[in-house]
Amino acid sequence: MSITVEDKNALIKEYATKEGDTGSPEVQVAILTKRITNLTEHFKTHKKDNHSRRGLLMLVAQRRKLLDYTKNKNEARYQSLIQRLGIRR
Repeated sequence: MSITVEDKNALIKEYATKEGDTGSPEVQVAILTKRITNLTEHFKTHKKDNHSRRGLLMLVAQRRKLLDYTKNKNEARYQSLIQRLGIRR
């Protein structure tokens, strides 16, 4: 259900704003989005897994907070991020 180290490193490399950047909102939102899509696929076969569903809701809330922060700080970065990730808002 979680993402592999290779996937995480690829996401960091793709969404980093500078070399060695792992904490920018873009990177964090990209990693959370990957985890959310993995959990969503998991729930298609395991419909009664309510413990993981709670974790999914917490991930979505955390991503929402980061997106709101990015939107408040820089609208252009926010728009480009949701467009690159394919998140509808």
